[in-house]
Order: sequence, then structure tokens, then C-alpha cells
Amino acid sequence: MADSSPQKSTRSTKAEATESAPVDNRAEAKSKFTSALEEAKAGVAALGREAHTQADTLKEKAMNKQANWQTEAKAYGEQAKAKVGELAHDGKAKTSEALTALGKAVTDNAAVIDDKLGEKYGDYARSAGRSIQETAAKLDAKSVDELGEEAREFVRKSPGLAVGLAAVAGFMVARMFKGSKD
Repeated sequence: MADSSPQKSTRSTKAEATESAPVDNRAEAKSKFTSALEEAKAGVAALGREAHTQADTLKEKAMNKQANWQTEAKAYGEQAKAKVGELAHDGKAKTSEALTALGKAVTDNAAVIDDKLGEKYGDYARSAGRSIQETAAKLDAKSVDELGEEAREFVRKSPGLAVGLAAVAGFMVARMFKGSKD
């Protein structure tokens, strides 16, 4: 029996070593897993900070671009406003000159109308010529802003008539351009 006890003791020592080895491996694996998990969390946090930094940088760049575009748009708007004012002033001057020339032509032809249709119709032509020339003088005396305000007031008072006049004017302009293409 003495022989069997040293074998038994060797076996029990091996069994204990085998049983304790998995426990140590589990603890070591758990420790490594926990360490890897902590390292992954730290990496995620670092990536999150980097992403926030990049997002802030991109946001700042976008805000700068937006500010630049707004500044450019305002500059273009001011240029367009100045150009429109210039064109409106030129258009007003040309319209006034055309009305003056038309009034003079009607007045100058009043004598011919007297001879052909009678003095009564000649007087109508002279009256129309004076009226056209007076309108040209009034137009010339007013600023573009005053004319614009008068037009807005007219539209407020008579919107139906304003739409009708715009439609007639649009039709006439369309006919002129259609006629010039043919």
C-alpha cells in the first residue's frame, strides 16, 4: 500500500495543478479582456474627441464660407441696385425726350390737320400736343423714386386697372417682338 500512496499523491498533485490551471487561465483571460476593453473604450473616446474637433473645424470653415458668400451677395445686390437705378434714370430721360418729340410733332402737324379736317380738329391736335409736352415736363421733373411711389400708389388704388394695363402692354411688346422675328 505504500506503493500506491506515492502514486496517489502524484496523481492528486497533478489533478490539483490541472484544476487550478484553468482557474488561472480564466483569470488571466478575464484580465486581458478587461484591459482590451478599457483600451477600446479609450480609443473610442479619443476618436470621438478627434471627430468633434474635425466637426468644429468644418463648421467654422462653413461659417466662414457662408459669411463670405453673404458679403459677396450683398456686394452684388448693391451693384445690381445701382445699375437698375442708372437704367431707370436713363429710361426716364429717353421716355421724356420721346414724349417731348411726339408732342412737338403733333403740334407741328396741327396746321396740316386744320387744312385737311378743319380748325376744330387742329385745335384738338394742338391741345393733345401741349398735353403730351406737359406730361414730358412733369416726367422729367420727377425722380425715379417719386415715379415708383406714384406707380405703387396707382396699383394700390386700382389693382384691376393696373393688371389690365400690364396685360395690354405685355401683349403689345410680345406682338412687336413676334413681328420683328417674322
